[in-house]
Amino acid sequence: MKRSSQAENILAQINSKTKLGDLRKIAKEIKKDHELAMELWSTEIFLPRLLAILIMDNKLLSEDLINKLDKNMQSHSFDERIQLMDWLMANQLMKDKKTIALILSWENSASSLQRRSYWYYQARLRWMGQTPPNNTPELLSAMETRINTEDPEVQWAMNFTAGWIGVYEKQYRNRCIVLGEKTGLYKGEMVSKGCTPNYLPEFIAMESNKRNI
Repeated sequence: MKRSSQAENILAQINSKTKLGDLRKIAKEIKKDHELAMELWSTEIFLPRLLAILIMDNKLLSEDLINKLDKNMQSHSFDERIQLMDWLMANQLMKDKKTIALILSWENSASSLQRRSYWYYQARLRWMGQTPPNNTPELLSAMETRINTEDPEVQWAMNFTAGWIGVYEKQYRNRCIVLGEKTGLYKGEMVSKGCTPNYLPEFIAMESNKRNI
């Protein structure tokens, strides 16, 4: 497929040394350009695809197109496809009621990236400091039943949700700590200085102390 001169110019600015902040600067100059976004996406290259996500028009993100993007992400490495889906959720899907409704329908999706988005969204609703939705008991029951058998990318998002429930909803704190002790997920995992461990008993203790709650 022949590329437009605009796409060629942008691709010439992106290389292995390009940082995520650089992509955001380029996106700020372009603003919204869905056609260009689809052209960049068609390169099948990670960084141009991240940029494509930033300049998509969320009004044009139909369920079919989102499913197609999800399928395309499967060609990337584990870390890359997770970052692509997380960026799509944060920069596009969370910004429109129609696509938020779609995220909320993904709890049992056949796509592990969509299931991850469902749980990551539940975590974000809590960690952004908003009043938690009233679905916490259902979420905890689902996690207690399914977290051990989920795919690693979904497991992480479920665990992250349980962490923030434990921090902000004190009535469920012990239940979340027990969940972490039972699963043993991320216990003993090394984390960078200043980062919070993912192991639930440690995560909940540290994040609760930071907030005095």
